[in-house]
Amino acid sequence: MSFEMHTKTSPLRIMLFIHSLRGGGAERVAVDLAARWISNGHDVLLVTQTDASENAYELNKLVQRISLNTAGFKGVLANLRRLYILRREIRRHRPDIVIGFMTTSSILAVLAASGISGCHVIATEHTHPPSQTLSGLWQKLRRYTYPKASKVIALTHGTQVWLEKHVPGSNIAVIPNAVHWPLENKEPVIQYVKAPGRKLLLGVGRLHHDKGFDLLIKAFASIAHLHPEWDLIILGEGDKREALQKQLEEAGMSSRISMPGRAGNMLAWSKMADIYVLSSRTEGLSNSLLEAMACGVPSVAFDCDTGPREIIRPDLDGVLVQPAEDEEALAAHLSALMFNQTKQVELGKRAIDVRDRFSMRRISGLWQQVFNEVLDHKKDGQKG
Repeated sequence: MSFEMHTKTSPLRIMLFIHSLRGGGAERVAVDLAARWISNGHDVLLVTQTDASENAYELNKLVQRISLNTAGFKGVLANLRRLYILRREIRRHRPDIVIGFMTTSSILAVLAASGISGCHVIATEHTHPPSQTLSGLWQKLRRYTYPKASKVIALTHGTQVWLEKHVPGSNIAVIPNAVHWPLENKEPVIQYVKAPGRKLLLGVGRLHHDKGFDLLIKAFASIAHLHPEWDLIILGEGDKREALQKQLEEAGMSSRISMPGRAGNMLAWSKMADIYVLSSRTEGLSNSLLEAMACGVPSVAFDCDTGPREIIRPDLDGVLVQPAEDEEALAAHLSALMFNQTKQVELGKRAIDVRDRFSMRRISGLWQQVFNEVLDHKKDGQKG
């Protein structure tokens, strides 16, 4: 992946609109980009539907935080209220750019800014759309609003292809997430002391069906007897905790697999991990995979739609498992790498290239290029 750097000297007023900062990949991306744009001299506002008391990430103190207090309401009337309040804030602050983070926020941003002169809206997709559970109404609204946006940002080329087919007329650019580097140790802290001679296979993510931890547990259970020195730890929380706990207990893996919760001290965990595994059924662009590779952890990932194949260069800096969702294939690839210490070292050494390939410097350059385009080449007849 190559990048061309574009810069403009004049500062912009940029408004980011996202449901909350409760936690999650898109939320952290919004916080990181806001901080970067502040450092570049722009004026940045971050608008959420929730209030600041629910923040999981620390926002740069120079970013103006605006809470709409419109979370928790459902239905058409609630969304009309959100549109009214968001439009009021856009009129009040007169941003040059409004960026919607994730689908529904992007749709609301396009509608709220409609007809406001000088305001350019950028929509973003942070997951691969087929994995979403959007209602028919929201899907129709996406098809209606995205072609009206100045730009639509996809994290991966796979998502770009999907949008071109299913949301025709959209002006699409691909901008991946920047890797969060250097990693930090934050709350919540989960302490772990790796006993001498033990090896750690690490998985990180929401305990959700899409993350495929049920497949990972099956895969590890099938090879655990071949690798008695290895343990599997899954960090995260979610609605599948009870089912996954029952699964690992029934597999007789309680002493080898544990799920201690969501950890903020990922630097410490990455230093302890011997192999990182991504077992997702579908992914946008995995922040946890990028972070593991940035720490030099050899990584194994399902070749699912769409993100892993745009991060891992197979057998150069990681392992892509085909077919996706095949726990036997995952088990075979994991076992081969667990046996091969030399390959672990080689993959880990090359994996750190993501620090440059997905650096904030490069990614912010792509964003600046988009800003330049939407400000210099406004669509004919477009007001929002």
